[in-house]
Amino acid sequence: MCGIIGYLGKNEASPILLESLRRLEYRGYDSAGITTIHNGKLFVKKAAGRLVNLADLLVKEPIRGKIGIGHTRWATHGKATTINAHPQSSNNVSVVHNGIIENYKEIKKQLIEEGYFFRSETDTEVIPLLCQKFLDQGYSYTDSVHQTVDLLKGQYAICFLFENNDDLIFLARSGSPLVIGHSRSTTYVASDALALAGLTKEITYLEDGDTAAISREGTTIFDSSHKNVHRSKTFVSINAIDLQKGGFKHYMLKEIHEQPKALAKAIQTVTSENWLDEASVGNLPLDEIEGVNLLGCGTAEYACMIASYWFENLAKLPGRTEIASEFKYRDPIIKPNDLSIFVSQSGETADTLSALRYVIKNKGHNLSILNNLASTMAKESTYSLPIHADLELSVASTKAFTCQLVILAGLALELGKIRKNLSRKEYEQYREGLLNLPGYINIILDLSEEIRKIAQFLTECPNALFIGRGLMFPTALEGALKLKEISYIHAEGMAAGELKHGPISLIERTFPTVVLAPSDYLFDKTKSNMEEIQSRNGPIILLSDARGIDDVGKDVDFSLTLPKVHPLLTPIIYTIPLQLLAYHSGVIKGLDVDNPRHLAKSVTVE
Repeated sequence: MCGIIGYLGKNEASPILLESLRRLEYRGYDSAGITTIHNGKLFVKKAAGRLVNLADLLVKEPIRGKIGIGHTRWATHGKATTINAHPQSSNNVSVVHNGIIENYKEIKKQLIEEGYFFRSETDTEVIPLLCQKFLDQGYSYTDSVHQTVDLLKGQYAICFLFENNDDLIFLARSGSPLVIGHSRSTTYVASDALALAGLTKEITYLEDGDTAAISREGTTIFDSSHKNVHRSKTFVSINAIDLQKGGFKHYMLKEIHEQPKALAKAIQTVTSENWLDEASVGNLPLDEIEGVNLLGCGTAEYACMIASYWFENLAKLPGRTEIASEFKYRDPIIKPNDLSIFVSQSGETADTLSALRYVIKNKGHNLSILNNLASTMAKESTYSLPIHADLELSVASTKAFTCQLVILAGLALELGKIRKNLSRKEYEQYREGLLNLPGYINIILDLSEEIRKIAQFLTECPNALFIGRGLMFPTALEGALKLKEISYIHAEGMAAGELKHGPISLIERTFPTVVLAPSDYLFDKTKSNMEEIQSRNGPIILLSDARGIDDVGKDVDFSLTLPKVHPLLTPIIYTIPLQLLAYHSGVIKGLDVDNPRHLAKSVTVE
């Protein structure tokens, strides 16, 4: 969540800051602002709402300066107002900040007693005022920053600017990511390398506890004990063209349509010989594993739920799904031969990172499945596997989710083979099923217009229910999540068998049920649940294969015929129409489907 950008160079900073903030819009935000320094003076411009509001303000009230910092804020402490927007400033210090200062109340109370005045409701404002206090006491810029961060508790990525110094950006990182971009005569700062696409490919990732002083003469980095330290430079391959929509109206639609290509890459990985050795996971003692814990948040948690079925079915290993945000607080037992798998698109998800650190502290085997191998989670995990989804810019995860499923399926298959629970013939059948998935997804993408007509009906209803059995239960949860986050229609997913244990009382003509029912061994059970809904005048939207549609399709309000695939791979196939259903519902309602309200792409606070 939130986005940070910094610039120190020879050109006017504000246009560069604004354009880079646009590249970070996908992270989610509700206000934005920038600070520049010109003729020794700090100039701050902020606006609540979308970034276009800040852009309009800068047209009316332009500010100059060849050094600056910018921010897109996702409100945590204080409402999404202009006064609470970042940068937050004192007389001589201006800062932007990602994360949460957990002890801000104590610091604020002390500063007020010492005569410092607060204007905002934010936790962030204690940072510039605390730094101002040390400057007032005669400390240098470097010492003032170090004194400040030594008193902060929590997670943060901070950029500091100082009045009367147009040759210094100071940085501090603890928990929240922060990178430095290098060019010939320019230095950039960002919370995400994506913001620097088209500007530079040479990046330095700050580590936890690092601070850094950036000037036109170069960059000095300090470790957590404030001693000079070297951090290596890496090269990223993100191009400005990667950020374009490629002819699609929205990033979400583009990324839904990129799934055949993305999945083909992930499938090629997991179906190659010795793929775990090639991914540097070969030293993980998979033959000794006795149970699997799967941890994630939101969509990633549903990927974990689906994978738990696979580990139990293919590898005969107990698969336990955990909500990462709840995990460590119940003091779970970490068994020596359990494998804990952490799933995160960004690799920066604070709740999942916290769970990972708990497992590491308790000496548990750990493996992260990520879309960013330069992330904090990748660095702290003992082992990591990439999902090969490439850039995903829409807040709602689509191709990252299905790529996570492919990697998890491949890992379950590998464990099944290692544990000799799968014959060679069975293994090859699953492998062939995976290889056929991209073609089947292309077939489903051609059903977009049919799905749009169903979405038109859904947008006329205030609520929706998604049900399924077996692997279709967590798939239903994901479908409901997508609909509510994109269209703001209240939606719930549940196991179909639970319907009669209370929720059936909600069924009425304006409360449709999306039924996920491939023609497998559970089809007749799900069919009986459909009949219970229909007897209570509830509309049915049925997703099934040709055999299932032929059986009951004529008796439902809407039906969609999906390809018949291997039963264990149905979640990947049935997810695609649910993504399109959410997308079309949001578009029909005129909503910003790429940036749903109140949501963030990378949730870096607990």
